[in-house]
Amino acid sequence: MAVDPGFLDHAKDLFAGLGEVRTARMFGGISLYIDDAMFAILFGDALYMKADPNLRADYADAGALPFTYDTKTGPRTINGLMSLPDAALDDPDAALDWARRSLDCARVAAAKRAGAK
Repeated sequence: MAVDPGFLDHAKDLFAGLGEVRTARMFGGISLYIDDAMFAILFGDALYMKADPNLRADYADAGALPFTYDTKTGPRTINGLMSLPDAALDDPDAALDWARRSLDCARVAAAKRAGAK
């Protein structure tokens, strides 16, 4: 599913307070990075944020859902990616707060990957 360029621009604007947002294609979507930390992914018209188990609970409390996609054997859920709560899509301050928290998770994950190499 292609990502609308206008939606990508909107997401980059929401997260501009984090620094320079770098993008890369990923699984039919577009991943968003700060440095080497992937903190969000856009699929179609949805924005998913990186989350560890603690942050995942906070996202769920705000109405966010995990990333789910269909396979030949049924739906698959990726719990480490939670949708950005709807209210934050139009509230740059709220979006930036969620993004900072997701970026913290992403940096921990990136450091673990780097340490494993």
